[in-house]
Amino acid sequence: MSAPQLLLQAAVHRLGARLGSGLVDGAANLALLAQDAPERIRQELQLFWDEVEAEAARIERGEAGAGAGAGAGAGDQPPSPEGVPDPQDQIDALRARVAAMASRLDSTS
Repeated sequence: MSAPQLLLQAAVHRLGARLGSGLVDGAANLALLAQDAPERIRQELQLFWDEVEAEAARIERGEAGAGAGAGAGAGDQPPSPEGVPDPQDQIDALRARVAAMASRLDSTS
């Protein structure tokens, strides 16, 4: 074989080896994700039910609930004189909720 043919054959072999190892790595990553999925789903469901219970307790106390969706937490802030909650207060409330959720996630891990 001539030098260009040897280089081409070597390049094809190396590409095949790299692609093959990439596929093996991908399959291993998928296997790890599949292994961790049941625990992750269980944690997410537990967090969901904790939120449902907290919301039920708020409704039972007669508080203006956070509601379902993007307005969560906004009902906890007093409205501005125009009747519209201050955007910075909404952002602060959302940040506090995210921090609380992160703390709960860390404590369940």
